[in-house]
Amino acid sequence: MAVGRAETDQPARLTAPEQPAPAPAPAPRRRPVDALVVAGYLALAVLLTSDQWRRPERLFHQAGDQILFEWMLARAARAVTGGENPLHSAALNAPDGVNLMANTSVLGLGVPLTPVTVAFGSQAAFLVAVTISLAGTATAWYALLARRLVRSRAAAAVGGLVCGFAPGMVAQAGAHLHMAAQFLVPVILALVFRPATDRVRRDGVLLGLAVAYQVFLGEEVLVFLALAAGVFAGAYALADRAAARRLAPVVARRLGIGALVAGVLLAYPLWSQFAGPGHYRGMPFHTGGYRLDLVSFVASARQTVAGDAHRAGLLSPNPTEQNSFFGPFLPLLALLVVVWLWRRPLVRALAACGLLFAALSLGASVVVNRDDTGLPGPYRLLAGAPLLDLVVPARFALVCVPVLGVLLALAVDRVRHGAVRAWAPWAGAVAAALLPLTPTPIRTVPVAPVPAVVSGGGWQAYVPQGRTLVPVPPVTGAAVSPAMFWSARTALAFDAPGGYFIGPRSADEPAARWGAPDRPTSLLLRRAAETGQVPPVGDAERRQAVADLRHWRAAALVQADSTPADPVRATLDALLGPGRDVPGGHLWDVRALTG
Repeated sequence: MAVGRAETDQPARLTAPEQPAPAPAPAPRRRPVDALVVAGYLALAVLLTSDQWRRPERLFHQAGDQILFEWMLARAARAVTGGENPLHSAALNAPDGVNLMANTSVLGLGVPLTPVTVAFGSQAAFLVAVTISLAGTATAWYALLARRLVRSRAAAAVGGLVCGFAPGMVAQAGAHLHMAAQFLVPVILALVFRPATDRVRRDGVLLGLAVAYQVFLGEEVLVFLALAAGVFAGAYALADRAAARRLAPVVARRLGIGALVAGVLLAYPLWSQFAGPGHYRGMPFHTGGYRLDLVSFVASARQTVAGDAHRAGLLSPNPTEQNSFFGPFLPLLALLVVVWLWRRPLVRALAACGLLFAALSLGASVVVNRDDTGLPGPYRLLAGAPLLDLVVPARFALVCVPVLGVLLALAVDRVRHGAVRAWAPWAGAVAAALLPLTPTPIRTVPVAPVPAVVSGGGWQAYVPQGRTLVPVPPVTGAAVSPAMFWSARTALAFDAPGGYFIGPRSADEPAARWGAPDRPTSLLLRRAAETGQVPPVGDAERRQAVADLRHWRAAALVQADSTPADPVRATLDALLGPGRDVPGGHLWDVRALTG
């Protein structure tokens, strides 16, 4: 439950249990330091994305995920400018389309960034979105800390820095916009746990609006937020029962009004997600396999100045899920802060929340330094629960990020206001904890350019209205998708089959899978690409290729950087007849075959 402003000589409390609720404090006056802090966050976010700003021919290291989000941003802009349905698209996975609400469509970023996407393209929009997500999250936590929890702007700045730029946040920002965009989390918490008891209806309405918007940023973050808020509230109630009894009715009314407002706004989008065209059930991968090693909590992430790429890779599911990695000193410092400030109900509630979510991130059984101990983890109790079976256990550790940020801000605030005479050792301890976690620019990798025949519009001479352009080889599973990349970089100028998304296995089987159901021809071409051998092609394969092309409504196929010796090109020549060279690639005109 949110805290009031700290007293001069004692820790801040929710409210004094024996006294009536205090009158609302006036909004704190904005200071020049606020602008400097926000500018610092923004500069750091720009620095972390600088490698791609300087070299636009590269993508962040999880290239497939960046392509996905670039496409989602381009699709949001198309929905705004063209008045199209933002929750479903036929531009991919022809002829069935994609349920965007059931995927990470980040409409909460894509819609407001439409001017950027239209003017500068999907790559610029993606980089702006990453910058906003990191700097905006840090700024929102800074504002909450400065207004509610601490008096020192320096303490609030340190806390916001941790909350926005911890290793887990930077790791997610390089690939997962829906996990990095957490700037509404402090807003929602501030509305739920506002210490004053007036303006319940206003706070409830604002809460409902914020929750609805968060759904269009990232539902997984909202699930974590709801769980963490519940755990925090329960732990705080045990620590300060008088305050909990007084505030519980007010909080309940806010939540009720907020649920009503959010429910009305989200009724159709959620129906579309769970029952609309292209909906699915479950996940296409085993989420329980994405868990953290216990040792990772005191290790250094790859994207830090002290990072060890090899060691970090061994302790995490993949580079994007390095959600803990707080280094050897920050957890120790947090433990000292909890012991020092243990009398404060807020600190006890934060400690309980952080420990529980750290334990949940370990998965169903605990792994220590890559050795599965067989010890059961608390996640085992939640693994089959609705909604929680769709989240990645390793991401529970992201809840620990703001817990550590707030604890550190509280400690720095006490030191700054004379609660500790020897402030220099504390300043040294904070520096020792944070300096090794200093983030480095997000790593990038090269990407093959969009063929000139596609980027320049030459494909339009071969693809009439209502027909599709098929990038070769057509990718329909969990892999880098040329269809999505070319489509995003051309503002969704053409429709294409396949793509990188989650959808049902078939119209009759809603179980989730990556991409569209495989067609025999796409499997044949994938085999040629993976083995480097031209598979046997006969009349049966040729008839199947024509059937698959008709299913995709294909008018033309394009292969980038094609050479006569390429096995995929040779396979297509055997299936369809020789193609023709075009700028940046090779093209097969199949209009005569598909009608």
